[in-house]
Amino acid sequence: MRTYTKQKLTFDEFLEQCPEEGLYELVDGEIVEVRATRNHDDVADFTADSFKDEIKRLNLNYVVKNTAVFRTITANGIEQGRKPDVSVIDKDIWRSNRSAYSALEEPIQLAIEVTSTNWEDDYIDKLDEYQRLGITEYWIVDYLAIGLREYLGNPKVPAVFVFLLDAEGKYQRTQFRGSERIVSRTFPELTLTADQILTA
Repeated sequence: MRTYTKQKLTFDEFLEQCPEEGLYELVDGEIVEVRATRNHDDVADFTADSFKDEIKRLNLNYVVKNTAVFRTITANGIEQGRKPDVSVIDKDIWRSNRSAYSALEEPIQLAIEVTSTNWEDDYIDKLDEYQRLGITEYWIVDYLAIGLREYLGNPKVPAVFVFLLDAEGKYQRTQFRGSERIVSRTFPELTLTADQILTA
């Protein structure tokens, strides 16, 4: 990962200064390039394509994007710019200002992070920020089993974690492995198993 800035940026400054080529997030006031392996991209693409099929099949009012950036706030009030590997967004929100760049301030419906070397971000920082923003459903796809043993077990086994906001605005976690069918609030009829996603 390369970092591009020295002074701490606001979210608006990040949007202005972000390079046009490549994918970036605003983390602790700095523009950080987000890079992914082909395997990582395959997992994200398979999941996004499955969601698009479900949206088309049921005529749901969502769009699926891998470029959407939105503003989150950390526990100590720092603005971050996050770009999930897969974002499911209410079509009306996405289309409310189509001439804008892809930055959003409203909570999206579902965010997916496919773990990579910065897995702590997915399990700790983004989990907190997405809950704080009010994203209804958040998935962590840990196809490399690189997260903590307290999540993955011992020995560590690849898993998909689905976090759903409860009535108090707190995430409740469910783990899916192997042939277990993923249970999604956004896509209740989804028939994907954990293995289908983890081995995409």
